Amino acid sequence: MMDCDVVIVGAGPAGLCLANALSGAGLSIVLVEQQSDDALRDPAFDGREIALTQQSVAFLTTLGVWARIDARVKSPLANARIFNGSSPFAMKIGHALSGHDELGWLVSNHLIRRAAFESVEHLRASGADIRVMASARVIDVDTDAASARVRLDSGQTLAARLVVAADSRFSATRRMMGIAAGMHDFGKSMLVCCMTHDAPHEHTAWEWFGHRQTLALLPMNPDPASGAHRSSVVVTLTAREIERLNALEADAFNREIERRFERRLGAMTLRSTRHVYPLVAVYPKRFVATRFATVGDAAVGMHPVTAHGFNFGLVGIEALSRAVAAAQAAALDIAGDALLSRYEAQHRRATRPLYLITRFITEVYTRDSLPAQIARDAMLRIGEKLTPFKRAVAMSLAGQ
Repeated sequence: MMDCDVVIVGAGPAGLCLANALSGAGLSIVLVEQQSDDALRDPAFDGREIALTQQSVAFLTTLGVWARIDARVKSPLANARIFNGSSPFAMKIGHALSGHDELGWLVSNHLIRRAAFESVEHLRASGADIRVMASARVIDVDTDAASARVRLDSGQTLAARLVVAADSRFSATRRMMGIAAGMHDFGKSMLVCCMTHDAPHEHTAWEWFGHRQTLALLPMNPDPASGAHRSSVVVTLTAREIERLNALEADAFNREIERRFERRLGAMTLRSTRHVYPLVAVYPKRFVATRFATVGDAAVGMHPVTAHGFNFGLVGIEALSRAVAAAQAAALDIAGDALLSRYEAQHRRATRPLYLITRFITEVYTRDSLPAQIARDAMLRIGEKLTPFKRAVAMSLAGQ
């Protein structure tokens, strides 16, 4: 049996950032990850582009992660536009309303993962007591008032003071602890990929609620090979339609995406692999249990329409790591019931309102009936005239 202070299940960006945040508190930390060491060191492109708020960038900077991401792949997110159907009208959210030069930054998920892993490796080389157990799977977790035990498929058992689940919105670890979660399956799937296009995006994100489809455009820096305008394209359709779209040859795929965007971006060309994800939002009944906590998507699995998923993960990581570090410094229990209850209450206050608002937005803005289309258009036009409302949206997008 191996003893440590904290076991983190999942070495994705959330788990790695938590290990980083806890590293200066004098704790021994073990990260358990199903993927191989090679996959952690050089993660593959997975299609996902993460919109990071100003608050998230500030936290990643303190962790030393932001500096490890090449400046050439950090795309500024200046503004946002929200469309309804075929109307050229859009509600515009400008960065000036947030008080920053940009609302946030767009970075590929696999590059954040790589930078977070490199940061942890640097800490380990500098003497931090962090162990990464790759190609390992957790098969059981049990806890009591005195300690926690994590059993691996290798037969090894880890004894810890605190166990943290950071293993996706469908967290098996959370289920092992008997924590139920409210899941909302939208009955649709997302296809994500990078494409170049003729028209400039002006570093403006699009959210387009069309008829029987939802489109998103996330502005990226120019294509490194051709210098062409480049964006991450997100298409949300029924699972059957997404399967058909994903199976198209590249040229046919390009033409269909051009058609779906009503050629507003001119000719469009696929520049990456395509990736499909089911659209499911998750909110657990509890974030904590005895000597157990959840972070990242294991705590809150957001619908991507408001781009707050990973940002909420970092909010939770910052709150939990500060509480644990303070307890350790005061020679208190780092997994005491009161500490974990405060973390749960704080993270619920930070996430629950926007989670519910997002559910409402996706329900109202994806209905295809004529009354719903008219109502959406009216709401966007009213919203465009309400500067305080747009300022609140801009500040939310910036993480304030």
